[in-house]
Amino acid sequence: MSWKTGRTLAAALVMGGVALTGAADAQLRAIQTQTNISPAERKQGDEAHPQLLQEFGGAYSGPQAAYVNRVGQNIAVQSGLSRSPSDFTVTLLNSPVNNAFAIPGGYIYVTRQLMALMNDEAELAGVLGHEVGHVAAQHSKKRQSAATRNTILGVLGAVLGGAIGDNGGLLGGLGGLLQNNAMKVAQLATLGFSRSQELQADQLGVQYLHSAGYDPLALSTMLASLANQTNLDARLSGGDARSLPEWASTHPDPASRVRNAQTLASRVGGRGGNRNADAFLASVDGVLYGDDPAQGVVEGRDFLHPDLRLRFTVPNGYGMQNGTDAVSISGNGGQAQFSTGPYNGDMNAYIAAGFRAVAGDTSVSPGTIQRTTVNGIPASWSTARVNSQSGQVDVTVFAYEFSRSSAFHFVTLTQAGRGSVFNSMFSSVRRLSTAEAAAIRPRRVDVVTVGRGDTVASLSRRMAFSKYQTERFQVLNRLTASSRLTPGQKVKIVVYANR
Repeated sequence: MSWKTGRTLAAALVMGGVALTGAADAQLRAIQTQTNISPAERKQGDEAHPQLLQEFGGAYSGPQAAYVNRVGQNIAVQSGLSRSPSDFTVTLLNSPVNNAFAIPGGYIYVTRQLMALMNDEAELAGVLGHEVGHVAAQHSKKRQSAATRNTILGVLGAVLGGAIGDNGGLLGGLGGLLQNNAMKVAQLATLGFSRSQELQADQLGVQYLHSAGYDPLALSTMLASLANQTNLDARLSGGDARSLPEWASTHPDPASRVRNAQTLASRVGGRGGNRNADAFLASVDGVLYGDDPAQGVVEGRDFLHPDLRLRFTVPNGYGMQNGTDAVSISGNGGQAQFSTGPYNGDMNAYIAAGFRAVAGDTSVSPGTIQRTTVNGIPASWSTARVNSQSGQVDVTVFAYEFSRSSAFHFVTLTQAGRGSVFNSMFSSVRRLSTAEAAAIRPRRVDVVTVGRGDTVASLSRRMAFSKYQTERFQVLNRLTASSRLTPGQKVKIVVYANR
């Protein structure tokens, strides 16, 4: 369901080659004979849709939205779930995360960030077709029981399930930090699929591309871009791709799936069909790229919020995911979340509320609240040691009083005795000056035509980033180190825009 930098497809596909059995072929034919969206599924989707919009930054209001909706409806009808394009609601999300997903009831989503990574309409159709394939194959129903046992409600719950290995008990309680209505709905939209389910969705996506008249190789080229983006994100965070809370966390190993997607394309007719690059590039031109400053921005290891006038820095090797209500921080040594809550000047009550939100129904006994000052800001913190199935863990709430009516806090989760990994982050919080806040500007995609004398190096220097300009340009345009540009070719760069 979530297309975060990876994802796979088909019950009898084996990595390194495709071995599609007759039984699997029959299964896929059966999937494609479904011809309606049930009233129950429609009701489920209708109820979930507004909550998902809230969780993922809302619908993007740019002109790209209508284009994405048209392409998505066209690919969705290939699934057999409905013959009417209007039965599908395709939403471009205002999110800086590389992600896409679909839910029962005809609702399909893709983020503006993932759209910016694409290079033609066929790749957009391939991603959306993959997501529709998950719904057509009823994959979400097949993993609901596992989701009930292991409720992954955001980063802190995932830490226990992943880094610490707890499959129950505290998992639901400590994951309760994000247990609001939107996250309950979003849970199944972002919980990872099994490898066989990903492979099956890849296969269906390729078939949908072919039947819609697109180049069936488009899914493989998109997967290649996703693999490259995952690796680049890892370099940007100073860690490895496994530490990043991006699409890769729910769509495993895109690099190993590229060849399988190529083989799948050869089975349905190989190369050929429309790519519609010009139409796509005309649409993606001007789309917001990266963080929306109204929600704060991530710059390398720094998070800056111009409206709230604050910033902090995560440890080396940790990645950040900026959400609507919180910033999630993820790394091999622990995970954290930065957010806010109601504050009336009582820091003791504020910290106690933070622990209650994390613990849910689990008994958590925090230690004495400690007082300090961080860069002139009054701060308080406390730690609770909690037993989990795989050992003890430390939960820390570290809060900052920005005024008598506003406070912000980190909640961190580490193995017992290892909370110091976040000390540098705790001490990095500071206020932004007026000038610093004003200097934070949004970025947008700018589609340019290569002129005589333009090179990868010269165009890369126009990218609105201080680091990895060439690598960002290459990944954004699906170029390699040996690629050469030709006059008249259209490419994407990322530039600063006015706020």
